[in-house]
Amino acid sequence: MGADRSGRGVIRRAVAGQRRDVVVGSLLGAAHQTGEALVPVLIGLIVDRAVVRPDGGALALWLVVLAVVYAMLSYGFRFGARAGERAAEQAAHQLRLDVVRRVLAPHGGAEAGRPPGALVNVATEDARRVGAFNMALTLGIAAVVGVVAGAVLLLRASVPLGLLVLIGAPVLMALGHYLARPLEHRSQAEQERAAHASGVAADLVAGVRVLKGLRAERAAVTRYRSTSQASREANVRAARAAALQTGLMLTLTGAFIALVALVGGRLVLSGSIGLGALVSAVGLALFLPGPIAVLAWVGAELAKARASAARIADVLAAPGETTGGTTEPGPSSGELCLHGLGHAGLHGIDLTVRPGEHLGIVVTDTADAATLLHCLARRCDPDQGHVALDGTPVTELAPAALRSALLVAEHDAQLFDGTLLDNVTAAAPAGADPQPAMDAAAVDEVAATLPGGTSGRIGERGSSLSGGQRQRVALARALAADRPVLVVHDPTTAVDAATEARIATGIRRARTGRTTVLVTSSPALLAATDRVVLIDGGTVTAEAPHEDLVRDHPVYRSAVLT
Repeated sequence: MGADRSGRGVIRRAVAGQRRDVVVGSLLGAAHQTGEALVPVLIGLIVDRAVVRPDGGALALWLVVLAVVYAMLSYGFRFGARAGERAAEQAAHQLRLDVVRRVLAPHGGAEAGRPPGALVNVATEDARRVGAFNMALTLGIAAVVGVVAGAVLLLRASVPLGLLVLIGAPVLMALGHYLARPLEHRSQAEQERAAHASGVAADLVAGVRVLKGLRAERAAVTRYRSTSQASREANVRAARAAALQTGLMLTLTGAFIALVALVGGRLVLSGSIGLGALVSAVGLALFLPGPIAVLAWVGAELAKARASAARIADVLAAPGETTGGTTEPGPSSGELCLHGLGHAGLHGIDLTVRPGEHLGIVVTDTADAATLLHCLARRCDPDQGHVALDGTPVTELAPAALRSALLVAEHDAQLFDGTLLDNVTAAAPAGADPQPAMDAAAVDEVAATLPGGTSGRIGERGSSLSGGQRQRVALARALAADRPVLVVHDPTTAVDAATEARIATGIRRARTGRTTVLVTSSPALLAATDRVVLIDGGTVTAEAPHEDLVRDHPVYRSAVLT
């Protein structure tokens, strides 16, 4: 619940941050609505004072007053709508930034269980809907002022008509709010289905080469057709709910206006009001459906905004990386120590990686390997023991400082749409030469297959590359970052044996004098290390050079040679 409140707090700040524009837009909108309500009153006055009793001077004077009122309401509409739209767009923009920042946060966790298309939908359409709350609020306040102004002016013309409007308008607003509730639920379901369809489409496009290779195009099309159909049906249901809500509100509004006209007509026939007052009353009766309809629209927009706000809050409140730690360390020597580390399947891991050492770690259980990497990257804090960098527990280090000293390059590292060189240098120090890293990872062979070489684009998630090519680019990016401590997980599983041997030598050469940990079962990579640590059953069971472990340890031999 705390995280959820935090997510909703971000939304409130983004929306409330445009308070000035909302206030300005509301005031100008209120001026516009007031001017609209004054027009029929002024026409009634002109009828009474310059038409029923012809008076050219009075007619000219009141026409000037009418022109001034028209100018005022025109100015109010133009600049009030501009301020409201600016408030809506600025709030939507801020929410988009918040969502994207949350999604892109290192190990942020917001993407867990959500396909990319769903996140795009949240960052675009949902952000737009929540931002539109500001516009709806601006127009809603102006519409309330319009209804009140119309009622007051009607009271001056006739107390019964004014009371009828004052009582009837709030009843209509309450009905509009009640009728909007089903629309809120339908709108949320519609957005969920649309986001899921977008996510499926994004996944299919990203994996189109694999699908074609497996000849699974028909199954993919069938899956997307089913998902798209569900999204369409949810959209239709939401549209039906919106149409029903709008239709009912228009019907109620029409009945209300008909009642006002009926009461006004009877008052005219009874002689309670004159011709000018009748004209004013009819004009106000025709004016009132406008602001009342706006209030109905505002109810529908607020329902959509609430549904979208809940989806944005879920993303913003997703459990993120561990926090805490304020120490800013000096230059790192590269010493990495694990003291009694225990978490999930790991038990009492004691390990020291000396500065500049090239260490291999073989973990017989893939789940234990993932746990070890998460603890090293501080995606989680261990239940027992701790990880220390240069003698300082990583829990005491500021997260940004830790990442600047220790980089954990996981097996499923993703590439982004851009050039090959942009991907390699994404985390590299400014002005650093990326060529040694590319040579070490054998990226020159990848560049040779691209039009434009290193300036060639590789597509979203490296879609134009094979699995082995993507691994090499990701490894080059990790090497180019040039961190004092680099932990790499299985960087060559999709690479042929000859290239793997070249990469093993390249990593050793590129990381000379830098601490490097290779979590892998590749014999080629392990043979290039100073020593290898075997973790079996969640604990360290052997530690020696690769050749000695292959010769003397059956479990190790089975893990790396079979």
